[in-house]
Amino acid sequence: MKLPVIKHFQKNNDAQKLEHTIEVLESFCEHRSVTDEEMDIIGEIITNIAGAIEMDKMVKEGMSEKDAGNTFAKRVLGSIDK
Repeated sequence: MKLPVIKHFQKNNDAQKLEHTIEVLESFCEHRSVTDEEMDIIGEIITNIAGAIEMDKMVKEGMSEKDAGNTFAKRVLGSIDK
């Protein structure tokens, strides 16, 4: 998870475009020729895009971009600690 990348995606793309991108990346990963290394990279990209979608929802609900980013990061880090 890279918060600057997540913020970039959130600021420069609408949620629908990001959701479609995740669908395409997931489809790519289903192909038998995709290597484990490629899957790891795509997984990281999908995580960042999903974070941008979550941030966008929070911003639309009235949260500042900074608070939305911090809230998302804390939630992810909190789930890793469990």
